[in-house]
Amino acid sequence: MTADKLLLDEQFSILSRRYDAVLSDVWGVIHNGVAAFREACEALMQFRSGGGTVILVSNAPRPGEIVKGLLDKLRVPREAYDGIITSGDVTQHQMALRPGCVFHLGPERDLPNFAHVAVTLVPIEEADYAVCTGLFDDETETPEDYRPLLQEMLRRGLLMICANPDLVVDRGNRLIYCAGAIADLYRQLGGEVLYAGKPHPPIYEEALAKIAQLRGAPVPPARILAIGDSVRTDLRGAAAFGLDCLFITSGIHAEELGSRHDPDLAVLESIFMAAGVRPAAVARRLVW
Repeated sequence: MTADKLLLDEQFSILSRRYDAVLSDVWGVIHNGVAAFREACEALMQFRSGGGTVILVSNAPRPGEIVKGLLDKLRVPREAYDGIITSGDVTQHQMALRPGCVFHLGPERDLPNFAHVAVTLVPIEEADYAVCTGLFDDETETPEDYRPLLQEMLRRGLLMICANPDLVVDRGNRLIYCAGAIADLYRQLGGEVLYAGKPHPPIYEEALAKIAQLRGAPVPPARILAIGDSVRTDLRGAAAFGLDCLFITSGIHAEELGSRHDPDLAVLESIFMAAGVRPAAVARRLVW
């Protein structure tokens, strides 16, 4: 079925009847880094009011409790979701398995990742492994600025834990590089990378465990819908885990599709074909 046949025309209320739970992406689906999308938040609240469970699944490189506070500031209602699992949570779990000395590649705002785990932050020369949460300055730098640093990490044979597999993210109307862009460059150079978030299984395993805990029993994958705006992370991750996906066109691929409000569906179809995956449905934005 081609992309034009998958287009929901904003009828999430109908699609949602097939599912007991939703795993919703955050940035690009319910906010743009500057403000919440009111209609998307209302759609999730409507789903919950009908008995559905909503878990936000984010590649944010910070613990879920920290992200919850950021969502409060963006005016995302807590009534829109039951819980949140982030790649920062998964990163903390991976560090707990590897106590020792860690080199942190990323901004100071991500330091909460290292709280409550038995690691010591050290210079690269003393590190057992590295944790990348992003660029030191994502306003001015690009991944290429890090090539000399990555070559030094490669020389020392350091594992990199990538706390955010996203390559870029929208910040208002601009695209900002994320940790995944640095991690991919390190992998291209020959370095070993462990990716903590989408599209890799650990974050989905934690999200489904959270749903089972909240609902008192496991929910079959066929009754869980993933919602996201990235082919690379959301769509591929859902497909690999056996979940249906509602793909939102107004997020990270909007510029590629020509318009946030009137996407080129032929281009979208070519993106799905190139990726070798396709969603259960497509919507311009999440609206009940």
